[in-house]
Amino acid sequence: MKQVQVLLSTYNGEHYIPEQLQSILRQSYPNISVLVRDDGSSDCTTSLLREYAEANPNQFKVIRGSNIGVVPSFFELVMHSDPQADYYCFCDQDDVWLEHKIERAVNMLDSQSDKTPAMVFTSTELVDKELHSLGTWPKAPSKQPSFYNALIQNIAVGATITISQAARDLFVNGNRVDHSKIIMHDWWFYLLVSAFGNVIYDQRPSMLYRQHGSNVVGGSNSFFDKLNQKYRSYLKHKGKHLLVIQAREFYRVYGQLLDDEKREQLELFIAPRQQFREKIFFLQRSKLYRQSILEQSLFRFLILAGYI
Repeated sequence: MKQVQVLLSTYNGEHYIPEQLQSILRQSYPNISVLVRDDGSSDCTTSLLREYAEANPNQFKVIRGSNIGVVPSFFELVMHSDPQADYYCFCDQDDVWLEHKIERAVNMLDSQSDKTPAMVFTSTELVDKELHSLGTWPKAPSKQPSFYNALIQNIAVGATITISQAARDLFVNGNRVDHSKIIMHDWWFYLLVSAFGNVIYDQRPSMLYRQHGSNVVGGSNSFFDKLNQKYRSYLKHKGKHLLVIQAREFYRVYGQLLDDEKREQLELFIAPRQQFREKIFFLQRSKLYRQSILEQSLFRFLILAGYI
């Protein structure tokens, strides 16, 4: 039976971590280990983790770290993951996994070649802090996951992601990534796997995605909430060109391994676009796309406006 390792990053999660850990222990798939990295918690999180590790010594391992933030914390988890495991699940501290989560991911990844980087991600059941349902989120992608989507849009909810050993090894054995240039760890792995392997979407929710005041990233199906999030993101990140910076870092780390078409599209995206004619040149030749007509129109507008 294939071995699965859960990679869990925690930070001041004492209110929700017991429910999450119990949901991992209740998984229908039995061959699971858990690697936890605590990101410098100041509450009782580390005490709770120690109790679980003592009660399940063959299944739980805890790394106590300093507060470095969510992206480098997950990158550290991947770097310290078990190289003998077959699959790896990203895990947040405040959600609740449905019992079939790992089993369904394993079944889907088993259909892929062991040598091909692969990744499964799913929808979620959005819930409030008391686990009352708020509906399924996010909506299913209208277009296929691909590298040309991943360069400008992340559609993979990190805590739903399961990656193969080949995907893990591609990250671990490559050049070290400058995490300050990465928007989110899940986005980076969507980029990585879509560039060199297969990304699989499962529309069946695999977990309860809890919404509360301390979420690092939250979800919403409301049009006005999404519009407000995009506007606040625009104001916060205006002039920072985060998409291009992340793409340039991907080019630095993996550009030499890309096939000619992907490399050409990546180079086109990261090239300077100071003049209006350069922006038009890019839009005429770009194969990059977002998941809806509205989002694609917004992307084209932001290119012309110099935001991206």
